[in-house]
Amino acid sequence: MKRFLVFVFFALVLHGCEFKSSKSNPTANSYTIELLPDAYNAAFLIMDGVYNTELTAPYDIFQHTKYREGIKPINVFTVADKNTAVLSFEGMRILPDFNYLTDSLPQIDILIVPSAEHHLDTDLQNETMIDWVRETSEKAQFVTSHCDGAFVLAKAGLLNDVASTTFPSDIKAYKEMFPHLEVVSDVLFVHDQKFITSAGGAKSFEAALYLCEHLYGADIAKRLAKGLVIDWDLSTLEYQKK
Repeated sequence: MKRFLVFVFFALVLHGCEFKSSKSNPTANSYTIELLPDAYNAAFLIMDGVYNTELTAPYDIFQHTKYREGIKPINVFTVADKNTAVLSFEGMRILPDFNYLTDSLPQIDILIVPSAEHHLDTDLQNETMIDWVRETSEKAQFVTSHCDGAFVLAKAGLLNDVASTTFPSDIKAYKEMFPHLEVVSDVLFVHDQKFITSAGGAKSFEAALYLCEHLYGADIAKRLAKGLVIDWDLSTLEYQKK
């Protein structure tokens, strides 16, 4: 009996050590993200140089749908092309939930492309990333971009037949790089078919709230906004829906 108790003790110690070890050096595959059933899945594409606001603003809005009863909530998770931490432009280290190169991803209903530092140059040369965005968008119900994330969607050929916008001071560069696109200036966001492109910055909150109002109605959108201390009245915003 004594020998059995000693065995159990050491087994528990070893189990505890294994648990701590898996958490002490986490990677994208060291844990299982919990996704609610009967929910929309929203994937945020992140990479080095991603801007905090364009990522966290829509992330916060969509994540808060889990606290509203009577609606189909939104699961949120990040995807990248690596398991190690992504370094945002502002210096935040973000561990991706999934590696889209190696992991089996859940069905993505909403694809969000936040802006990143090199979305006007070297990121557009990443053919693997552009291909993944194109293929994922084909199956998604909604595809959204914030700030210069529109450059990625345009490079993937996704905005050829829709109106779009981007960061205000990059409108000129956007038109020059993609002269065939219908570009809308002086608006916070544009909704055309399943694509929502946003001017970005703090107004990324508005674009995300707009999608929530589109999905759930004005009352839910106002309650989501109130939970984040945001004044929300869609009728007062400059946007375009086609």
